[in-house]
Amino acid sequence: MLSHTRALVAAAAFAFATGKKVAGIYDHSAGRDRRIAAECRGDRLQGFDGDRGVKFGGTLPELYDAGDRTFVSFETDGDKIQGFDRGTSTFYTAQVRDGLVQIFDHGENAWFTYDIQNADAARSYHRNSGANL
Repeated sequence: MLSHTRALVAAAAFAFATGKKVAGIYDHSAGRDRRIAAECRGDRLQGFDGDRGVKFGGTLPELYDAGDRTFVSFETDGDKIQGFDRGTSTFYTAQVRDGLVQIFDHGENAWFTYDIQNADAARSYHRNSGANL
């Protein structure tokens, strides 16, 4: 998977699993903030990747990345998500816990961690876990 695809999957996973808005994410493997926002309503997601200036989203089980013009399959089961990135032909699994999203990218054979920023506060859900989760 491309790093920006993993980041949008992380934002989507958090929005779907918690029902909370995503205002940005911190990509631990890249060591930087990513300007990605996402919100879900029912089985529909809308998102924006500010770093690339493109929209992403759709209705489950498919999300569309307008920047890469490709689909990512997305299946949820509580806080666990799995799917397939059609752009790179790569499977992934994700888990949402305590304001963090961890993604196992089967193509890279590695885990990637993302800290999700609270849309209503100036900090992440993870760092604010005692108060808001």
